Amino acid sequence: MSILDRYILKKFIVPFLYCFLGFIAIWFIFDLSDNLSDFLQGKIGLTSPDLWEYYASQIPEIIVMCLPIAQLLALLYSLSAMSRTNEIISMLGSGRSVARILLPLFGVGLALVAVTAYFNYDQAPHAAMKKKQMLGDIKRGKKKEAGLQAHLYRNREDLRTWFMRKLFPDKDHLLDVEIIQQDEHGNILKQWYAKDAYYNADEKSWSLYNGLYLEAGVNGGSAKREMFDWKGLKDWKETPWRISSSVMNPDFLSVPELQDYLTYNYDFPAYRLAPYRTKALERWSLPWVCLVVVFLAAPLGIVYSRRGILGAVMVAIAIFFSLVFMNSLFIALGKGDRVSPLVAAWGPLTLYFLIGLWLLWYRSTNRELPKIKMPWSV
Repeated sequence: MSILDRYILKKFIVPFLYCFLGFIAIWFIFDLSDNLSDFLQGKIGLTSPDLWEYYASQIPEIIVMCLPIAQLLALLYSLSAMSRTNEIISMLGSGRSVARILLPLFGVGLALVAVTAYFNYDQAPHAAMKKKQMLGDIKRGKKKEAGLQAHLYRNREDLRTWFMRKLFPDKDHLLDVEIIQQDEHGNILKQWYAKDAYYNADEKSWSLYNGLYLEAGVNGGSAKREMFDWKGLKDWKETPWRISSSVMNPDFLSVPELQDYLTYNYDFPAYRLAPYRTKALERWSLPWVCLVVVFLAAPLGIVYSRRGILGAVMVAIAIFFSLVFMNSLFIALGKGDRVSPLVAAWGPLTLYFLIGLWLLWYRSTNRELPKIKMPWSV
């Protein structure tokens, strides 16, 4: 790395850290003011471990949210500052191209892509879910045991239907469960009723306790009726996570959980799977915003005349927020099965990457960027 590369990085990193820490502080103030009444209702003070646990759990989501905007503002500030002092012109005069000057900033963009992808893989979505759960616990003044109530699950592949009064996925425990086995014509073959059901992940088996087993006869009557204290069921594909995943919010699922959902529930209708397919692809596309930001902000941050700096900065910020809007719009369309999940996740990002390449080409060839003419302008 040359001295000039280190100098450019130093010019960028200082405002980047200020912007990043500043946005975290702003988020903290807004979140605290928004949830202060709930904290007071739950008797949560500033020194309470629950409060510190709540904000510590939100760090991954805050990082994913704040990195791109902090990077944008730091790029615009550092490059426009070097433009005002004619440092960019001096670098170009020494024989370096615009692309070579920006090379260390592209490296920073790739590094931030890796950081964002790491947190967006599983920690950020779990942080959003944990925030919702913890706020509910604080309002109630006690922790609610995680579980699903009155849940119905249909295994279309093996033709089994499960109904349970309560499901605890973390404990592999079901309460008051009914299992119905059918044939391909919808006729009931077997039924199991149990007070408790536990899943053994190591043996991949179910244990039913205090229940009743029924087996249908030839004419639909009961051919076998057996009360049991314990009954084991092996080699079934259902697991507590698979059973509960049918109603899980895709926004709160990590990449492995989304992949498991799509694998286990592949026979669901396309419109049911669309939100999960879209979100699975978005988990990988979202981090690349950090690289696209460099292509959008860097050409607009380099300005050869002092009069054009403010306008270029405003255009860069407007383009960035239009990217955020378009990304949110396409993700919503993808979840609603209006567009392909691939287009929803990667379409806006690809479009704005091409716009960034076009802006970089204009700046590299020493051309003035096209000006937008308003209909009322003379």
